[in-house]
Amino acid sequence: MSTTLSQLKQFTTVVADTGDFAAMKAFQPQDATTNPSLILKAVQMPEYKHLLDKAVADNKGKPVAQVIDALLILFGQEILKIVPGRVSTEVDAKLSFDKNGTLAKANELIGLYKKAGIPQERVLIKIASTWEGIKAAEELEKTGIRCNLTLLFSFAQAVACAEAKVQLISPFVGRIYDWYKKSTGKEYAGAEDPGVQSVNKIYNYYKKFGYKTEVMGASFRNSGQITALAGCDLLTISPNLLDELNKSTAPLQRVLSPEAAASASLEKISLDEKAYRWLHNSDAMAVEKTAEGIRAFAADGDKLTALVEKAMQ
Repeated sequence: MSTTLSQLKQFTTVVADTGDFAAMKAFQPQDATTNPSLILKAVQMPEYKHLLDKAVADNKGKPVAQVIDALLILFGQEILKIVPGRVSTEVDAKLSFDKNGTLAKANELIGLYKKAGIPQERVLIKIASTWEGIKAAEELEKTGIRCNLTLLFSFAQAVACAEAKVQLISPFVGRIYDWYKKSTGKEYAGAEDPGVQSVNKIYNYYKKFGYKTEVMGASFRNSGQITALAGCDLLTISPNLLDELNKSTAPLQRVLSPEAAASASLEKISLDEKAYRWLHNSDAMAVEKTAEGIRAFAADGDKLTALVEKAMQ
């Protein structure tokens, strides 16, 4: 009997949400995503210390930011030896409200990948879904640099990303669930989960109105959230949940599909900056979780910087 994971792969692209190469090899995902927290965790594992050592050795006398960029690209290169598809590499969270800074950093990272012989179509530049981040991504996409808009919690963010014609978005299912569970004291499961509902609405909106932007559900707390979104374009899943799905043989039904989306009761909207900011601001959960996520990624970026600085001494 086929596993739940193999059934899921029949209609959803499975992505590994980890910096651990061993996990990627075990579950054979199509793509892989990284972020400051995952790279920080991975670089402290003994089996990946050689990548840190190489980044430091190859960039002696250079600023710490340059060494960190080199480290990100080394991780990306190793990941692309394992996955057949794409790797997502994140721009510094401290640039989340700096459009020009984001543009410069994205071009730097793509330049480093190209220098390493990696085609740019195999790389997604990961950017926070702020207005500035979305506008930076819009410009990058026009030059052929594909983007993954992360820390996405509101429908306003999703609409703005679609209108900017970004390659991919990462709505954070688990963090939405966390907020509602904490604020209401209720437990949610399946189709009643607010995080699942958010991705369901975004997916249906994109498919109903013909947007090409890919939807990749992210940040899962349990396998039920994953199976409730079977059929989503992509799902990025942590190794422990990949393992759980791989050990299960429970039958899986497709939930999301372009055909079902066509009859969804949704109206098309368009957002300029003022309308975007008002609609996003009207969603207390999204405002809190976006800000919290940026702060957390920035804090882990600082920890990574400290670790690299120590290795440079």
